[in-house]
Amino acid sequence: MRFDIYEWGLRTFLRYKTWRRGERVGQDASGNVYYQDRKAAPGQRQRRWVVFNGGESEASRVPAEWHGWLHHQTNQVPSDDSPWRRPWQKEHSPNLTGTIAAYRPPGAIERGGHRAKATGDYEPWVPS
Repeated sequence: MRFDIYEWGLRTFLRYKTWRRGERVGQDASGNVYYQDRKAAPGQRQRRWVVFNGGESEASRVPAEWHGWLHHQTNQVPSDDSPWRRPWQKEHSPNLTGTIAAYRPPGAIERGGHRAKATGDYEPWVPS
């Protein structure tokens, strides 16, 4: 039987890699699960990755404390009482670029293309 990753599916391949080589390290409040290699190759850093909890695999869904761990900025695994998590930080909101709900500033073509007139303190540059 011929192995074809495109028929098998990337998601299935990642599950297999995670089951075969991964060691579960932790989970964030959104349900994303973080892994690292059980053994690092000599002279190389240990690989780290995230398996997203349902929905789209979007990098902005990774909290700041786990982002630091994934990118080897710290070796300390974040926990619920993490010193990086502040009470004033907002919860994740999805990236709405390219959707109907995306932000469109005044004057944008999608909002009619009209913007407020310039106020009286505006003086255009005129070459002398």
